[in-house]
Amino acid sequence: MRKRLSVLNSYVFIFPSLFLTIALGIYPIVWALRYMFYDYQGFGTPAFIGLDNFARLWRDREFWHSVYNTFIYASGKIIIVLPISLVLAVILNKGLKGKVLLRAVYFMPTIISTSVMSIIFFTIFNSYNGLLNQFLLKYGIIAKAIDWLGPNYAMVTVIITAIWGAIGNYMLLFIAGLQGIPDDLYESASIDGANALHKFWNITIPMLGPVLQMIVMLAIITALKGYESIMVLTEGGPFGKTDVMYLYVYKLFFPVSAATSTVQQIGYGSAAGFVTALIVGAITVAYFYLSKRLNQD
Repeated sequence: MRKRLSVLNSYVFIFPSLFLTIALGIYPIVWALRYMFYDYQGFGTPAFIGLDNFARLWRDREFWHSVYNTFIYASGKIIIVLPISLVLAVILNKGLKGKVLLRAVYFMPTIISTSVMSIIFFTIFNSYNGLLNQFLLKYGIIAKAIDWLGPNYAMVTVIITAIWGAIGNYMLLFIAGLQGIPDDLYESASIDGANALHKFWNITIPMLGPVLQMIVMLAIITALKGYESIMVLTEGGPFGKTDVMYLYVYKLFFPVSAATSTVQQIGYGSAAGFVTALIVGAITVAYFYLSKRLNQD
């Protein structure tokens, strides 16, 4: 009897999480997988069209342009944010005065809402009365206002915004990895005459190997899936210059403006979302394979 009550109690505690996982995780995926094969705009009766949505997606230049933009955005973010986060982690892991406060300051952007963060950067990079243009014009650094959200600089702007929001998170992960490295290794290296750079390359980087692999994987997935700040800053514009995969899919389900679409395209959006997930999954699997091979070598 006690054993049955114990099992029953376990199911009672598990049920809320299990229910939410099924209702908010599994069911929407199954629902979307079904509508991949239908022509459905959110009203009326869905019409089965087989693989037509995928054939349309194959010919959709806007979608493949968004894939290209995603790789540009992800590469720019990862290449810059990880080295900066690692350097900050190394500095703040030492016996520096006020390091706890500095860690909190650098981590602060991570806990700010993406929408709020994007609005802050919009006020900074606004082409007409933005704070950055006002500062540059005031001190004569530029002769006329720069269109930071225009075709030439929009991608740079959204990458800068993403970097600012991500540095603190990866910095703390690196600090956690650094604190697992024994101090004896650094002391022995100092006795042997190693300088700070030698210690970094020959002790810190190798000992951070497992943590670094996890952080890089997390950074890749996060960068490929990111779209919230882009949606607030540019809505994927101008002229699709900052349109990324998940933003493109989002706009098919929830048109954000009359300039993009006025009709939901649930069937086509489901197919685009499925292909997008396959692309992200393929890159993740490739990264796992390469990292495993490197470990073996």
